[in-house]
Amino acid sequence: MTLGLMRAGLLGGVADLGKLELIETQTISSAFADFESLGSYNVHLFQLSNVKPTTTANIGLRLSNDGGSSYISSGYQYAWQRGQSSGSFDEIKSTSRDRIIIAGDATTTGSFNLYIYAYNLLDSSKYSFFTFQGTSVNSTSTNYIMNFGSGVKPTAETHNGVRFGELSFSALASGTISLYGIAES
Repeated sequence: MTLGLMRAGLLGGVADLGKLELIETQTISSAFADFESLGSYNVHLFQLSNVKPTTTANIGLRLSNDGGSSYISSGYQYAWQRGQSSGSFDEIKSTSRDRIIIAGDATTTGSFNLYIYAYNLLDSSKYSFFTFQGTSVNSTSTNYIMNFGSGVKPTAETHNGVRFGELSFSALASGTISLYGIAES
């Protein structure tokens, strides 16, 4: 509805929505996905396509405040909901974790597909926030899974690197991750 109102000129123009600008795409092959060139955007979008773990695993992210020389391994918070085609629903949450978990329990034969918006990564006066939604296949059955949630690194500092990994933070098996900056109009 909001987009329709914008197109009708009642809430501003479509140009006010901002423009996606591709920063980088990485194809993963038994590696972490490290993004250390974030441009100068206030909002970033990560698109994960067919990302596979090396074993049944959760996928998570960590931040760097030193350009990727090291990644912070404490103090993250997140909460998300997961629903399965079998009808079960649960929530995953933590107020103090070594990473933000963005998806869980996919098998090596399944894959994760997610969108993650990141806010304020490069603003030293604000916390770095994330919202995400995704799909995968359950590790214990062939049930479809959807998940959505958010996370934060509640430290006001510049976060100029983002790393994606699995389990206790090891390399991913395969997939593609693209990073976009959202240009302000």
